[in-house]
Order: sequence, then structure tokens, then C-alpha cells
Amino acid sequence: MLNISVLTPEKEIFNGGIKSVKVPGTLGQFQVLNNHAPIVSSLDAGTVSIVTAGAEYRYFDEESNSIKTGNETGRTITFKTAGGFIEVLNNEVSLLVKGVKDIR
Repeated sequence: MLNISVLTPEKEIFNGGIKSVKVPGTLGQFQVLNNHAPIVSSLDAGTVSIVTAGAEYRYFDEESNSIKTGNETGRTITFKTAGGFIEVLNNEVSLLVKGVKDIR
């Protein structure tokens, strides 16, 4: 299982266990799965898609403007971003993004 932290300059968008994350890399979209090789990459504007792993996670809910908790397996959470960076190391993913909107 991967652990991910998705941060903007203003707030935490998501934190917890996931199966995968798909991001809009500068050279094209790519997906990160368990045991992915270490990587640091810049991100273009586009859609980020996270698939949860069933462990507890926290996410920002735009509708209520608050942090909520979940633990469903296989839930897909998507949002649009204006770009940022991703770092993957030892199944820990850090996603630093700007301009997050349309969280679902």
C-alpha cells in the first residue's frame, strides 16, 4: 500500500493509504503503484486521480468546506490542479499542487 499526502499552499487535500495515483506529468500522464521506483517530477495542469486502499484516509470536502474521514476500498477521488510536483520514495508519495478545484 502507498501512503500519500496531497498539499496546496493553503491546506491539506488528502492524506492516507491508496492503491494508486494518476498524475499529469510534464512529459505526459503517469501512474504510481505500490513499490514504484523513486521519482521526483513536475506536473502540468490537469486531473489527479487517487484510488483508495481501504485504510483510513482524510480528504478535503469542497461542499462542506471541511476535512472528512473515509475508509472505503477502491473509491476514486479526482480533482483538477494548475500544476505542481510529485515525489515518490519508499511507498510514500508527496504531491504538492496549486489551484485545486472540482474535488470529487
